[in-house]
Amino acid sequence: MDAIVAVYSDWGIGAGGTQPIVVKADRKHFREVTGTDAVIVGRRTMEDFPGGKPLKNRRNIVITRSDLQIEGAEVVHSTEEALEAAKKSERCVIIGGAGVYRQLFPFTDRVYVTKIDLQPESDVFYPNLDADPAFRCTEQTEWMEEDGVKYCFATYERTE
Repeated sequence: MDAIVAVYSDWGIGAGGTQPIVVKADRKHFREVTGTDAVIVGRRTMEDFPGGKPLKNRRNIVITRSDLQIEGAEVVHSTEEALEAAKKSERCVIIGGAGVYRQLFPFTDRVYVTKIDLQPESDVFYPNLDADPAFRCTEQTEWMEEDGVKYCFATYERTE
């Protein structure tokens, strides 16, 4: 299973339920990587999307403890249910938030990382893949800049 995440220089991914700094090129990269594939997302992260609705043109698997229906999404209530639902798609990408990343990290084989060269205050973090011997960086672009913010795209793959 794949994951996609934008991290700051300390591997922080957000504060207060949202990303403090957003790079437009990251949004485009996100659309390219996730394409029309299935995605696994937490309910609170989905609510931070434009309109608070599931992503268009993708099969949205939403993990939540709440007993609710979400139009345009398949609702699951556990890691096991999410993994079972993911098997129904050729490819599935984990898109957050922090709790979903943490739950599904043991099942993640490839991670697409947008590295943002800033360190705003974060209250949630992605595991530092540079320090994790189970992963190696297999590809990284040159550093680019958007509105004074440096960023690059990297791909990590599980080796163990």
